[in-house]
Amino acid sequence: MAPSEFYVRLQKGIVGGFAPPTPDAIYSIAKSDAQSHLSITAAVRPDGTPSVQEVAPKQVNHGDETSKLVTELESILKKLPTEQPPGSEDIYGLNTGIFWGSNDLQWANGGPEGCGGGTSSVQATAEEKEKFKRAVDIVKQLVDKADT
Repeated sequence: MAPSEFYVRLQKGIVGGFAPPTPDAIYSIAKSDAQSHLSITAAVRPDGTPSVQEVAPKQVNHGDETSKLVTELESILKKLPTEQPPGSEDIYGLNTGIFWGSNDLQWANGGPEGCGGGTSSVQATAEEKEKFKRAVDIVKQLVDKADT
């Protein structure tokens, strides 16, 4: 069953060096107990521009298909490791970070300022990398639902 209240944020562009990374896209999805829909915001950086540009917020009905995707996303993240220490290394190799917050789960990879080029004591297996890729795809599916 999908959580009744949650927040998820996906950032494409988490790998940096001396300076924090410049994100290519930031997607946020939220649902509160009082809402029957998901609130979705997106900020995308067009090629050749220095910063992300916000797109008007959208809403998606929280029906059966959407609920199944949210449940699948949460169940995937519950089983995935994060880098240790936080922000040390992009262990999934997708230059993408996900933050999930709900009553049942607090999960984040990539650290608040991205990954700064260290080495993580935890490494993702090939299977975990595929599951993380699926989690990224689910977030994108939910965001794309707002465009239909």
